[in-house]
Amino acid sequence: MNTPIIRFDNVVKQFGEARVLNGLNLAIEAGEKVTIIGPSGSGKSTVLRILMTLEPIDSGVVYVAGQPLWHEQKAGALMPASARHLHDMRKHMGMVFQQFNLFPHMTVRRNITEAPIHVLGLSKQEANERAEHYLALVGLTDHADKFPRQLSGGQQQRVAIARALAMKPRIMLFDEPTSALDPELVGEVLQVIQRLASEDDLTLLLVTHEMQFAREISDRVVFFDKGEIVEEGDPETLFTAPREARTRAFLKLT
Repeated sequence: MNTPIIRFDNVVKQFGEARVLNGLNLAIEAGEKVTIIGPSGSGKSTVLRILMTLEPIDSGVVYVAGQPLWHEQKAGALMPASARHLHDMRKHMGMVFQQFNLFPHMTVRRNITEAPIHVLGLSKQEANERAEHYLALVGLTDHADKFPRQLSGGQQQRVAIARALAMKPRIMLFDEPTSALDPELVGEVLQVIQRLASEDDLTLLLVTHEMQFAREISDRVVFFDKGEIVEEGDPETLFTAPREARTRAFLKLT
């Protein structure tokens, strides 16, 4: 058996008295495309924020690419991770948020090249070549020298995807990437993600309310409720014949 590229081992996360993840166990294989669905407040986005080291865990262990994420091995024991370790681990992952989070004072090109130059140490020429490659992938080659304010919401989100890909992550995380978009712009972003899903070596973890899209691109769908996995399986089975009453109620199949 290969080691999963992502593994949550009995992970607990609380915000005050509210337990958002309740002993979560979840493993994702390299190259797998997994979608997390569930009601608001069920802990879906928290999973992604923990992976991006935006939210610490309260107990348990998270592994990414075979290494503990929030811990380091020292003298045979797991100790809290240093800032350097967290920084190094983040390089495995790229994340696309609900809001586009582009730098408004930078051109599209510079939004994409900034991190490869300053974090990965690429030359300006290498970073520009990489930016051009990913702008072509998301269909925005002609917009490289525009500023975010000159783009539609869908175009901005596609730039955000190109920016994340320019770091050459092994794992792409998408947190409701279409929820801030007008309905007529959703399709262009989903089309780009669908193209990425065809890449065998890229692991995708997606949180979305777009059920039909989840059904089309996922190898596996995981239904969350109250910080726990209620049910998981291949999309066809989960969307047409779920076992659990809570899943059926959520999908309005009862």
